[in-house]
Amino acid sequence: KTTFNQLFAMLSRVSPPASGVPRALCCMTTQRRSFAAQPVTMTHSEAFVETLVAHKVDTVFGIVGSAFMDALDLFPAAGIRFISVQHEQNSAHMADGFARVSGKHGVVIGQNGPGVTNSLTGILAANYAHSPVLFVTPDSSSTTKGLGGFQECNQLGLFEKAVKHQVQVHHPHRMAELTARALDLAMNDNGPTQLNIPRDYFYGEAPHTIHGPRTFEPAAGGPVSLDAAFDLLRTAKNPVLLCGGGVVLSEGVPAAVAFAERLQIPVATTYLHNDAFPKSHPLYLGPLGYLGWKGAMKAVSEADLVLAVGSRLNPFGTLPQYGFDYWPQNATLVQVDVDPKRLSLTKSADVEVLGDARLFLEEMTRRIDTTEVACLASSSQRVARAAHVKSEWAAELAAMTLTQDKVHPSKPGFLKPRAVLSELEKVMPADAVVSTDIGNICSVANSYLHFDAGRHFLAPMTFGNCGYSSPAVMGAKVARPDKPCIGYSGDGAWGMQMMDLLTSVREHIPFTQVVFNNGQWGAEKKNQVLWFGDRYVGTNLKNPSFADVASAMGARGVRVEALDQVGPALSEAISAQMKDGQTTVLEVMCTKELGDPFRRDAMKLPRRHLAKYKGTEEFDESATGQPVDPRE
Repeated sequence: KTTFNQLFAMLSRVSPPASGVPRALCCMTTQRRSFAAQPVTMTHSEAFVETLVAHKVDTVFGIVGSAFMDALDLFPAAGIRFISVQHEQNSAHMADGFARVSGKHGVVIGQNGPGVTNSLTGILAANYAHSPVLFVTPDSSSTTKGLGGFQECNQLGLFEKAVKHQVQVHHPHRMAELTARALDLAMNDNGPTQLNIPRDYFYGEAPHTIHGPRTFEPAAGGPVSLDAAFDLLRTAKNPVLLCGGGVVLSEGVPAAVAFAERLQIPVATTYLHNDAFPKSHPLYLGPLGYLGWKGAMKAVSEADLVLAVGSRLNPFGTLPQYGFDYWPQNATLVQVDVDPKRLSLTKSADVEVLGDARLFLEEMTRRIDTTEVACLASSSQRVARAAHVKSEWAAELAAMTLTQDKVHPSKPGFLKPRAVLSELEKVMPADAVVSTDIGNICSVANSYLHFDAGRHFLAPMTFGNCGYSSPAVMGAKVARPDKPCIGYSGDGAWGMQMMDLLTSVREHIPFTQVVFNNGQWGAEKKNQVLWFGDRYVGTNLKNPSFADVASAMGARGVRVEALDQVGPALSEAISAQMKDGQTTVLEVMCTKELGDPFRRDAMKLPRRHLAKYKGTEEFDESATGQPVDPRE
């Protein structure tokens, strides 16, 4: 018989799951190793820093502040690199990018009050991306809290809905315990966790026990739901696999490939998760969602079973595209996610599986090997159909790329945006990490960006904030200096983030930024074109030379004005990044041609009642769908 001590010994030897695996579902926990068998007397700052070290934190992003300076002073001796940024929103985006590429904690810290409030947008973006970010918020002193002192605000109340968890250090003697708890929550529940510490609690001393990571073994799902999912899969004649971000987080891309190959079924990826399946695989048909691949949409529309793995099925990601309402009304749906709150939230699933994406796919593949599956009888026809819709879309995309817009044809000095994106794609290194901003041209890039491995594509997801791309890809570069890291942004969004070129130069974080200069806030201007009679209120931009600005800030600045310069310019910039450690801003001069609108579902032609506003009433959409003010 197994004694309790023998069982405990077996449990303590269980290896932690692979980095980045969702741990919301647990069968057992690994042993939690301690700094010492007995508490050790140390300062509270030492307890905080030693706990970070025990959880293998080696990088923290932020701006220096007096509220945490006693702990900051220990970082160099602890082996923790503090990356000083220019704006706290960017420090949060850097921590997000670092976490998403590495699978480790991204850690961000700032001064109490205005320092941490500046990070709000970045923390929300990390929440949408399910990133294990530890957000350390030093707070006003416990002795003056509530008196309205210098830089005081309600930090817990402010961030309550922006983070996944909040941990308050209630007493300085609990510094190590609660810091470890916050780190565990961020990693095990895949989301930013706030650790709020009154600034006076960094001072003083007490006995502290330093705990390492507390990790869990995930599960493929419950036995009943697994059986029900496999019953639907076994009898389906034309299933399709839809891979979401959970496939990447669980390190499940190889499992998705093995599953799809075993059944010979087409694969699509969810919106902005283009790295959830290899681009080079013949069964991959591309991403769904805004400006995705029509081949993927056709495969989903024809399916009798949609197997959505590691996805919350974000409603924005399944809206009609190219005039095609592709989500199948009569197909059965199996949804797999580690968060029970996301199951059947946006679409009613026939079977809900509360499980880890990778383990679920492995379990389904194991069952296929021992059971007769109906769809295998038509595998050759299905593979041929997938190849057909894929080549059909490739031809359509090529026509969209090459056809000149009548209002905004390419001209000397100004390039067609789709042609630029195509040229960038041709020379993009296979192992590149790419981060895109929100905006019209960056969204069109969804048709051109594809990857062969997970943890290579970053975006602000459906939180949709501007100013994301360069700080996120800088965080990725810190995590993976061996990878070429490239950011995409429009000229409007670039103005929100370019201050951290100074950080790139000062902290020796080389990356490449492509800035699409089309002289407008393109996504919003598209709405004014279609529904507001081409009245451009607040959407036209007059820019300096971003290449010259980059040079003045210590980076390389290159202005691209001819299509045959695009590919060589990107290749040279990547060479400068990887060989010489230099950051480059490629300012690509574009026409004002715009892609499809973001929210056709949410916009209406304006109606007016007051006589003074009747001149702004509209009854028809724009005939051309393009701005009427071409570049001169």
